[in-house]
Amino acid sequence: MEPNTRSTGRLPAAFLTPGSSSFMDFLGAHSPEMLPGNRTLPEGAVQAPHGTTIVAATFPGGVVLAGDRRATMGNMIAQRDIEKVFPADEYSAVGIAGTAGLAVEMVKLFQLELEHFEKVEGATLSLEGKANRLSTMIRNNLGMAMQGLAVVPLFAGWDEAKERGRIFSYDVTGGRSEEHGYAATGSGSIFARGSMKKLYRDDLTEHQATTLVVQALYDAADDDSATGGPDMARRIFPIVTVMTDEGFRRLTDDESAELARVITEQRLTQPDGPRASLL
Repeated sequence: MEPNTRSTGRLPAAFLTPGSSSFMDFLGAHSPEMLPGNRTLPEGAVQAPHGTTIVAATFPGGVVLAGDRRATMGNMIAQRDIEKVFPADEYSAVGIAGTAGLAVEMVKLFQLELEHFEKVEGATLSLEGKANRLSTMIRNNLGMAMQGLAVVPLFAGWDEAKERGRIFSYDVTGGRSEEHGYAATGSGSIFARGSMKKLYRDDLTEHQATTLVVQALYDAADDDSATGGPDMARRIFPIVTVMTDEGFRRLTDDESAELARVITEQRLTQPDGPRASLL
């Protein structure tokens, strides 16, 4: 007879000998109901907050991943200061767009997946391997996506083997594409991508790359109501993260505020932002 784990305080043997380097496989075998894609939805339409625009750009020596702070529910602002960019591990980060609750839960599982692999195997996954694991998780959520609860993240990190920053984008089926130079996802992505297309260069400094992504988020907010711009009154600014050979770093609130302040002041005299050269 199975011992009462509540009274003994001990976990079943299966939980102590997972037998797999994939935490998702382990969870699916022992507690499949805990996976986001296996949840049962209520009857009728489901209204849930959605995260919007995420942008990324590479520079010699690293990659930048950033996101605005607004979550919407229909035509309403559901939250003004949501966090959409999270560290995945020491050298990578993931930005979420889509159904906010499911996306945050997926990020937490992804973090556990990478940590579990490292503890079981005694080594970290390659950046390519991390991107593939995230692709599988998104594919497992396809049933939810078909019911309107899609999660479409952007993944970026420092590739220790290739010694450069890399960006990966996804579709709702888990299809993965490597992006070169810059990328965007979410409702304001078309405007953010257009902004970066004209301003991006392959010789940017780290400071220029962080400025570029904040400029792109500003342009997205200018044309997409679901994307939030810098809120100077409430001191709500984009979350900006940088991955280099030194690891993951999130810009401090003061650093993000200074970037937003400089850009906002420039926009007072040049509302459409920096001009790209015609030739």
